[in-house]
Amino acid sequence: MTLSHRPTRASSARPNRPPRERGTGKAFALAALMHLLLGWFLYHGINWQNNTPAGAEAEIWTEIPDTPAPTPRPAPPPPAPVKLQPAPPPAKDEDADIALQEKKRKQQEAAAREAQLAEQRRQQEEAKQEAEAKRQQQLAAQAAQQKAMQDKQKQIEQQRQADLQKQQQKAQQDKQRQQQQAEAQKQEQLKEQKEKEKEQQEAKAKADAQAKAKAESDAKAKAAAQAKAKADAEAKAKLDAERKARLSQLQGQLGGGTAGSGEGLAKSGTGKGAGGNATSPGYAEKVQRRVRPNIVWAGETAGLETVVSVRCSPSGTLLSANITRSSGNEQWDQAALRAVQRSDPMPVDIDGKAPSSFTITLRPAGG
Repeated sequence: MTLSHRPTRASSARPNRPPRERGTGKAFALAALMHLLLGWFLYHGINWQNNTPAGAEAEIWTEIPDTPAPTPRPAPPPPAPVKLQPAPPPAKDEDADIALQEKKRKQQEAAAREAQLAEQRRQQEEAKQEAEAKRQQQLAAQAAQQKAMQDKQKQIEQQRQADLQKQQQKAQQDKQRQQQQAEAQKQEQLKEQKEKEKEQQEAKAKADAQAKAKAESDAKAKAAAQAKAKADAEAKAKLDAERKARLSQLQGQLGGGTAGSGEGLAKSGTGKGAGGNATSPGYAEKVQRRVRPNIVWAGETAGLETVVSVRCSPSGTLLSANITRSSGNEQWDQAALRAVQRSDPMPVDIDGKAPSSFTITLRPAGG
């Protein structure tokens, strides 16, 4: 007898199907084999009990014949026991017994089949219940897993919302901080601008004060210069008046002659001095000896002659020196003027005083 077992299918409405357990087919095959062996043993056991036993034969003796006493011989070994077959029943009852035995056998087979079917149904029910339990466990596990996933997704969503809120708060804080920094920078710029304007105002006030002080100083200097020029003019006028008075006096002493002039040049000739006032004959030579060493000139010498006008104090201090006639060579003129300026103070005359003004004619050596 072959038994087959199909696992119960889940309803089409159910979303998941429980996995098929391994070894189920093998277990059912072993159960079917055991049922076949059990049926085979039951069948042959009933058939063995229904066999008619074979009959036994025996001989009955009424009298014992006289026989000579046998010579004692060793006893033979006992014969092997003979299996007695039961005697067959009468022929008239054999068919009834066979029918009864066949009926019993059929009943036993039917009972065995019922028991086998009941066992199969029990096993199927147990397998179905086990499968249902496994399916319920799987559904519960899936539900728990789905719930866990939902909880995890919910936690992820909550975390995302929290992170988004933190990001928004951080962005708002950054914006506020940037606004504060911009406001601070604006205030700093305004402060720097005010300080710069203040510095500019202070610098302008300082410049105005300096300009005012400079103007005042220039005005004072100008006034001092004007006063000095006026004093110089007055002193010059006084000196001129004194010179004129002295000239008039000398002219009166000389009987109305003009101011003399003297040549102060050496034979090589480097200069000539002419007295504006009356001087001794050797004064021009003194002037020539004073000025000649101070001439520094390395240029050409031909045709150069410069006249320098000199004003001195009575002690010989050089008051001024100006070029009254140029030689046409600016460099030589400046060299002649520097030589006169380096000769300060001028020598005094025999009366212990230097003339107030006179001219000096200078030519380079070899000119």
